[in-house]
Amino acid sequence: MSQSTKFWAVVPAAGVGKRMNADRPKQYLELAGKTVLEQTLLRLLQADVFAGIAVAISAEDGYWPELEIATHEQIITAAGGKERADSVLSGLKAIAANASDNDWVLVHDAARPCITAADIHHLIDSLKNDEVGGILALSSHDTLKSVQGNSILGTLDRTHIWRALTPQMFRYSHLKSALEAAEGNPAVTDEASALELQGLQPKIVEGRPDNIKITRPEDLALAQFYLEQQ
Repeated sequence: MSQSTKFWAVVPAAGVGKRMNADRPKQYLELAGKTVLEQTLLRLLQADVFAGIAVAISAEDGYWPELEIATHEQIITAAGGKERADSVLSGLKAIAANASDNDWVLVHDAARPCITAADIHHLIDSLKNDEVGGILALSSHDTLKSVQGNSILGTLDRTHIWRALTPQMFRYSHLKSALEAAEGNPAVTDEASALELQGLQPKIVEGRPDNIKITRPEDLALAQFYLEQQ
């Protein structure tokens, strides 16, 4: 890997988090004295590896400009898109003037505030010499059922099933071209799926189980517990 290769982060943060039933997008709910998004960005900054962090924000977002972290010298504000992939692509375009094709981009969910610097470094160290890149993930310990309606069709082989986490780490040019090619495709639910559609095979790097995504109200209490334990 070239000494000039840089690492960037992109955080899609334009979602509304309907399942939280809150009066504001979930990334702005309070968590341990700060917003969820602030906690997430502070974790990325603590890793001390990024040349810049692009945060994709909705045009109607009135909360972001009020956050002190929005003016941090390493934070770049990008326009949020309709879908996650649109926001990530916007983030990539926001760093285009300073990023090289061979640079690495780590895309991280705004609602995963419990990511640790150790996991970020583990992902980078595991993949920095890889041709494609890959993602943090967890193997499944639960018995998994294939279901139609409310009827079980069968039991899946969990030895081949992993839960995708973030960050997801790919070369700038590969990620940008894959997202552009997959624009509007509902099958693209994360960055790895866009690379997979290009015929590439991202790697799996085992992450920590406390790297949870805040999706439902009860997740806030669990995230606070994890932050305190870490």
